[in-house]
Amino acid sequence: MPSLSGIVDGLLDAAIAPGFSRVGYEIRSRSTDWETFGEDSLSDRLIVVTGATSGLGLATVRRLRSLGASLVLVGRDRDRTERTRRSLLDELPHGASVDVVVADMAEPSQVRAASSEIARMSRLDALIHNAGSLSKQRLVNSQGLESTLAAQVVGPFIMTTELMSLLERSQGRVITVSSGGMYAAALADMSVASPDPLRADSYDGTRQYATAKRMQVVLNEMWAQRCPEVHFAAMHPGWADTPGVRSSLPGFARFTGPFLRDADQGADTTVWLAATDRAHLAASGGFWCDRRRRATHRLPSTRRSDTEAVRRALWEWCVARSSAGA
Repeated sequence: MPSLSGIVDGLLDAAIAPGFSRVGYEIRSRSTDWETFGEDSLSDRLIVVTGATSGLGLATVRRLRSLGASLVLVGRDRDRTERTRRSLLDELPHGASVDVVVADMAEPSQVRAASSEIARMSRLDALIHNAGSLSKQRLVNSQGLESTLAAQVVGPFIMTTELMSLLERSQGRVITVSSGGMYAAALADMSVASPDPLRADSYDGTRQYATAKRMQVVLNEMWAQRCPEVHFAAMHPGWADTPGVRSSLPGFARFTGPFLRDADQGADTTVWLAATDRAHLAASGGFWCDRRRRATHRLPSTRRSDTEAVRRALWEWCVARSSAGA
C-alpha cells in the first residue's frame, strides 16, 4: 500500500504545475524519508560540473562543496569561471579543492581538450552535465551545428565518451540536468532520410531547447544500457527562478514568479543524485525530480515518436557529430 507521502507526491506529479512549483518541493521535502547529509559526506569524491557559474549550476557546486566534495568547474569564460572558483574558496577557505577547466560545450574540439585534461585525474566520482541555455536566436558553432544541440547534446556526448574509462574505474555517476519542458517535445528523427529538424527557416528557441532536453533523457537511458559499470541519471529541476529563466522566458518568469523555486531547491535533486548511496537510486537510466523517479512521457504523441529506430538514429548522429573535425 502506498505511503501517505507517496500518495501526496503522486497527486502533485499528476497536477504538473503544483508539482513543478516551489509548493511541490516544499511539501515533498517535509516527508519523513527526505535524506540529509553531513558536512563531510562527499569528502572522498571528485565531481565535475559544467555550467557552474550561475543559476542551478552555481547552487549545485556551492552545496556539493559544503558537503566536502572536490570540484572541477567547466566553463567557457575563464574569468567568470575563475571568479566562481575564488568565491567558493572564500566561502569555505579550508574546504576541498576547486579546479577550473575552460571549454565551450558547443565546440567539440574544446570539449575533447577539456576531457583530456580531466582524464589525467586519478578518479572521477560524478560528471554533472548542467551547461545549457535557451537561445531565442538561432546560433551555430564553428562547424555550423546549431548551438543548442551542440552544447546540450553533442558536447555532453563527447565528454561522457572521453571520460568513460575513468568513470568506470571509479564506479562513477553521470547526471544530466534536463527540463520538464521536454515533456512537450517529440524525439526528433535525426536519420539522413528525415526532414532536417534544425533548419533555420522554422527555428523556435523554446522548441529547440525542449527537443534537446528530450534527447538528453533518451541518451541517458541508452548510456545506462551500454555502460552498466556507471550509474546514469537525468533530472528536471521543476520551475526555478534563475537568471537564465528570467532572460529567456521573461513572461513566464513574471507570471509564475511567486511560485518559482529558488536555485537551491531546483538543484537539490542533482546534489542528491551525486551524494546518495547508489542503492537508493535503483536501476540506472532513470529520470528524476524531487528525489523520485518520474515517467519520461506524458503525451501519446511524444511516446509514439520514441521508437528504437529513432533512438538508433540519434545515437548514430551523435557519434558522427562527435567525430566531425576531430
